Amino acid sequence: MHHHAPPHIPISVPLPTGQATGSPQAGWVSTGELARLLKVDAPTLRRWRTARPPKGPAFIRLSPRRVMYSLEDIRQWLAQHRVDPAQAA
Repeated sequence: MHHHAPPHIPISVPLPTGQATGSPQAGWVSTGELARLLKVDAPTLRRWRTARPPKGPAFIRLSPRRVMYSLEDIRQWLAQHRVDPAQAA
């Protein structure tokens, strides 16, 4: 099974406000919405969630088929995966 590495996305990726996502919970996005933001497909996010250990941003499972991600958790995850070439040298 091929695992996709977490994408290296600039921390400046514009994340929507809760109102812009269409989600009733302000500050939360669905798997599909996060997939669009990160430019990965939804099955990749599902693989990250079921990997041992899990990968990707923290998530909340509301039901067996409904997962939500906090915009704050997404920002923190992106910051943790930030690579500064000046410091990596």
